[in-house]
Amino acid sequence: MRTLAVPPATIKSKPKKGEGQWALGYREPLNKNEENKKNDDGLNVRRRIIDIYSKAGFDSIDPADLRGRFRWFGLYTQRKPGIDGGKTAVLEDEELDDRYFMMRVRIDGGQLSGEQLRVISDIAVKYARGTADITDRQNIQYHWIAIEDVPAIWEALESVGLSTMEACGDTPRVIIGCPVAGIAADEVIDATPQIAEVHERYIGSAEFSNLPRKFKSAFSGCTAHCTVHEINDVAFVGVVNEAGEVGYQAFVGGGLSTNPMFAKSLGVFVRPEQAHEVWKGIISIFRDYGYRRLRHRARIKFLMNDWGPEKFRDVLEKEYLGFVLPDGPEPAAPLPRRDHVGIHPQQDGDFYVGFAPRVGRVNGNLLGVIGDLAERYGSGRVRTTVEQKMIILDVPEGNTEPLAAALAEHDLQVHPSTFRRQTMACTGIEFCKLAIVETKQRAMDLMDELEKRLPDFDQPLTINVNGCPNACARIQVADIGLKGQLVVDENGDQVEGFQIHLGGQVGATFGKKVRGLKTTSDGLTDYVERVVRAFDAQREEGETFAAWVQRADDADLK
Repeated sequence: MRTLAVPPATIKSKPKKGEGQWALGYREPLNKNEENKKNDDGLNVRRRIIDIYSKAGFDSIDPADLRGRFRWFGLYTQRKPGIDGGKTAVLEDEELDDRYFMMRVRIDGGQLSGEQLRVISDIAVKYARGTADITDRQNIQYHWIAIEDVPAIWEALESVGLSTMEACGDTPRVIIGCPVAGIAADEVIDATPQIAEVHERYIGSAEFSNLPRKFKSAFSGCTAHCTVHEINDVAFVGVVNEAGEVGYQAFVGGGLSTNPMFAKSLGVFVRPEQAHEVWKGIISIFRDYGYRRLRHRARIKFLMNDWGPEKFRDVLEKEYLGFVLPDGPEPAAPLPRRDHVGIHPQQDGDFYVGFAPRVGRVNGNLLGVIGDLAERYGSGRVRTTVEQKMIILDVPEGNTEPLAAALAEHDLQVHPSTFRRQTMACTGIEFCKLAIVETKQRAMDLMDELEKRLPDFDQPLTINVNGCPNACARIQVADIGLKGQLVVDENGDQVEGFQIHLGGQVGATFGKKVRGLKTTSDGLTDYVERVVRAFDAQREEGETFAAWVQRADDADLK
């Protein structure tokens, strides 16, 4: 019998581990994070927090829980005060860790009742030194949380139907939605039932509590496309098919960070009753085929980039759904401003009133005031947005301007300047262990100064301020994106500053980086004023900042 000779190289080589994809048989952990998740499901840490850590204190916490599984319940250690940005990438975690936590409360769809807002406010005052920030994914973040207080906070949140479960970690995180779903006069579809169904069926399930990385979802039928579906891991966007039926187009593989990509349309039509099943199929593909070997390649965007939407759809239909989805239309273009700031009509004849806190920074007492005003002038219902803003619903027309005036007394603007309306900032070095520079106060100071220097400027203009390269504040899709880093000033000293991205536009282009274009923090306002004045002087009728950047001379951008 003839046998085939085996080349020596084949005999000596070891089996390839590939990308650590479960579906291809690679189940052994290929890094510390994967090993930690295999050792114990992150959801199991809740019991240890309640029974052990909250009673024995910070020093009793297992490091694998502290810097790993705690995230499954929305807890990160915050940055120890006094550590400058130059040491961010130098010090070990235990040197950067404070003994207090950031806690993230997930608010799916951004929907809050008056009672829920009251509880969030009370927790901030009682347990978080008053802190409370609105994130750009509709959550609320606390700081200064002590481990001893976590069970009491959970009990308070859960008493009104809220939680911190899977607010962080390698999990399906908060499901964002249009904050005026079900009431906007011009919406395509109300996605509230689909968000609720996915949450009820899958959030907190061990089926999806060990993903390769975080998984960000959006469901919306908003004509403004306020959920920025183009940069979510998965997004369902309201459309109307040729038969006049409403449903969703599905987008997969969006994300920013250090390797930004826009989501790709699957080209399908998803009926509302199918949405939870299609969502399950997509997240299952991520769980099974996602790249687990390297953390920086573990997001679903890398899988989509390698497969393409045709293969992704084919695998989804054949391996996970068991049926073929019909082709579907693409959504209409977004509005120039995707937020819901201002006074707008509801379907029922009342109005909703959107207002702008300063880059999402509120506090416990202020949230209490907002709750009081929502009850006095509306129904008590409040919403958070992905632009770090808030909305009060169900306001009779006669109450709209009195409400706007009452909000303004607390520096909450219903008719804000462009700079107040469209400036966003991440947490920054004040609390974040990854940050290099200050962001929140820097952004607030920038807004205030630009309002003084450019009082008549009224064009749409997004300014996004980020404390590190990870793009929590979406710098690559801002008109002016500011990425925090250390720069050298005119005296040769290393100081806080920013690399500048210009002309980013969600779903269209990522911001342009002009060679050598950086600024110190102290020089930031002068730079922004200069480039905004150049745009205002040169723009053509209806031209956006992003379009102007593409044709402007580099000298006008510096």
